[in-house]
Amino acid sequence: MKSDTIHEPLDKKLIPIIEKVENGERLTLEDGLILYETPDILTVGQLANRVNQQRNGDYVYFIQNMYINPTNVCEAHCKFCGFRRDPGEEGAYTMSTDDLLKYVDENMNENIREFHIVGGHNHTVSFDYYLDTVRTLKEHYPDVTIKAYTGAEIVFFSKISGLSIEEVLKQLIDAGLESLTGGGAEILTEEYRAKMSPEKASTDEWLEAHRTAHNLGLKTHSTMLYGSIESYEERLIHMIRLRELQDETGGFLVFIPLAVQPKKATASIKRRTSAYDDMRTVAISRLMLDNFPHIKAYWINIGTQLTQLSLSFGSSDIHGTLVEERISHAAGALTQTALTRDELIWLIKGAGRTPVERDTFYNIIKKY
Repeated sequence: MKSDTIHEPLDKKLIPIIEKVENGERLTLEDGLILYETPDILTVGQLANRVNQQRNGDYVYFIQNMYINPTNVCEAHCKFCGFRRDPGEEGAYTMSTDDLLKYVDENMNENIREFHIVGGHNHTVSFDYYLDTVRTLKEHYPDVTIKAYTGAEIVFFSKISGLSIEEVLKQLIDAGLESLTGGGAEILTEEYRAKMSPEKASTDEWLEAHRTAHNLGLKTHSTMLYGSIESYEERLIHMIRLRELQDETGGFLVFIPLAVQPKKATASIKRRTSAYDDMRTVAISRLMLDNFPHIKAYWINIGTQLTQLSLSFGSSDIHGTLVEERISHAAGALTQTALTRDELIWLIKGAGRTPVERDTFYNIIKKY
């Protein structure tokens, strides 16, 4: 799939879309629907692969990072979440400063460049708790980038503190925050959010959190949780809203399609996204989000083999080592909770690409 020539598509409806892409024209929602509905998934993948290679060449990026989930206590009751707990419920936890440092110390190695921090919307602690988490980690590990909290968490912090979103972010930046994670977006339509996450940030609030972060100089990440009740049209509206904000600010580094996980690991395959949907969504993301540098394949949710295959469907990033992923696995992910650097390199080389270790901001650390 490295040729510059797109083969004659089986589905003639794709010809105008191919011409648009070749001429650098932006795809519409209607174009996106054709891409989702066509049986000719290989042409969609080939087109996305070419767009990605024009932008990123053969480079595929990864990072050595550590996931930290300081608390699973949460006031929200999102339909897709298996991680959250009520206060006092069995399995509920909130890390103290000592707990936090002990967890990191036990899992730390000299190559970890990023702490990825997300957790529950814990209303039993104050905003100071979340500030102290960032401040403590930055004081003890000054050379590690703090990528912390979702846009939804930022909105939650604003509500519990009485501060504006801008003031919340300024205080977090002063404490050591350097980037926002991409989570909490789910699907950016109010119809979806009313059914699946009614107690969390609205579409406009999530976008405003990232807009404000960008205006304060932060580069951030973005996600889409697909595969539950949303329509293809809603997925495309989600992408277009992110694309519009990116036009405005240029602050997003990457888009990460997240396949929704069933509540239990024993769930039927019919409760999981299909390989076709996963690869198609990666490819369509690359084609619709023409102003995003990178599309990430999230191996935690789609597995290592499909992550490798995604590198021929428009993905230029396969995430990181993680150390221990909890949230997707609490919901029923069947994958490993961590991978080694050598395993990530093996996956990338096996796809005929060049592995590139990066930092949070896609600065190159080392090529392999």
